[in-house]
Amino acid sequence: MIQGHARLRRLRASCVSLPGTPRTAGALLPLLCLFFISARMLKRTRCLLLFLALLVAVLGGCTNDAVYRTRGHVFGTVVEVSIYGESQARADLLGAQVLREFDRLHHKFHAWQPSALTALNASIARGDVYEADAEMVDMLQTATRLAERSDNLFNPAIGGLIRLWGFQSSDITPHRPSPAEIRRWVAANPRMTDLRYDGNRVSSTNQAVMLDFGGYAKGYALDRAAGILRGARVEAALINIGGNILAIGQPGAHPWKVGIQNPRGAGTVAVVDLHDNEAIGTSGDYERYFMQDGKRRPHIIDPRTGETTDLVASVTIITSGGPDAGTRSDGHSKPLFVAGPRHWEAMAARLGLGQVMLIDAGRNVYMTPAMRHRISQ
Repeated sequence: MIQGHARLRRLRASCVSLPGTPRTAGALLPLLCLFFISARMLKRTRCLLLFLALLVAVLGGCTNDAVYRTRGHVFGTVVEVSIYGESQARADLLGAQVLREFDRLHHKFHAWQPSALTALNASIARGDVYEADAEMVDMLQTATRLAERSDNLFNPAIGGLIRLWGFQSSDITPHRPSPAEIRRWVAANPRMTDLRYDGNRVSSTNQAVMLDFGGYAKGYALDRAAGILRGARVEAALINIGGNILAIGQPGAHPWKVGIQNPRGAGTVAVVDLHDNEAIGTSGDYERYFMQDGKRRPHIIDPRTGETTDLVASVTIITSGGPDAGTRSDGHSKPLFVAGPRHWEAMAARLGLGQVMLIDAGRNVYMTPAMRHRISQ
C-alpha cells in the first residue's frame, strides 16, 4: 500500500510572474493595447469578454516553469515523481496515477506476500501449470533474455536462495544458512530457461525455480511510469524509485541532475546530467543487508556459489534509448555487482554497457572511460 502524499515545491517562477518579466510583458502587452483600442469601439461588456478570452488563450499557452513532486513509499523504498511544465493540479493527478501503477505492480509481483508471483511459484513447486497474463509472460521472457546475456549472474529464478538467506522479509536479521542447504539449492540449478510457455500458460521443468523480481521490477516500473507520462504529453519529468531514476525531457534550459550515492557515507560521490530517455541504476550493499561476525551480508547473491557477494559496495550504470531503458538500468547492474572488481569490465562489454562506475568494498573507484568523461564535465 502506498504511504505517501504530494509535496510541492516551486523551483522557478511560472509564466504568470510579475509584470515586467520578458515572458509576461511579451504576452500581455498586445492584449492591453487591444483592450484600450476595443474600449473605444465596443461597449464595456463586449470589450471585457474579448479581453478575458484573449487573456485565457495566451496564459493557457504559457509554459509552467515549476517542478512539482509527488512522493510515496512502495517496493520497500521511497519513490518520487517530479513533473515540469504542468499546472500543480495536473502534476498532482499524473503523479497520483503513476503511484497507483507502482502500487499495482508492487502487489502483483511481490515475492513473499500473496501475489500473482507467489501463486506462480506455488504452481511451479507443485509441478502444475499456471495461467498467467500477457504482462507477466512478457516480463518473464524479457528477464530470461537478460539472464542468458549475463551468463546467469542475473538470475531471478533463485528466489529459494534469497529466502534461505532471510532476505524475503521486511525485517532482515542476521541469519547464516547451513552449507548443506546452500549446496542443495546450488545443485538444483534453477534458471529462467527452465520455464515453458503455452500462450499465457507457464510451467517449469525444474521445480526448484522460485521467482523473485526484486532486482528487476523497479526498472520495469520506471518504464511503465514513463509510458504514462509520455502518453500524457508531459514536457519533462524525473521518476525516482529508491535511486533507480529515469528522465523524460529536461526542465527548461538544462538537463536533470542526479547524484550517485556514497555507499559508505552521507552525500554523493558524483553528480551527472541525465538526459531524455536515460536511466541510471545502482545496485549496492548498503540498504538490504545484515552484519554477521564482522562481515557485511548484502541481499545480492552469487547464483554460482549461493553465497552473498561482499567484494563490491555499489555499481552504477547509465542506460538509454528504447522503451526499456529503466528495465535495463535495474537488471544490468546486478551481474556486474556479482562479477566483482576483477571481472566487471568483461561483463559490461558483454552487456553493451558503456557508462559504469564500480566502488569496491575497499572504497576503490573504477569507471569506464565514458563514465569518467561524463562525470568530469
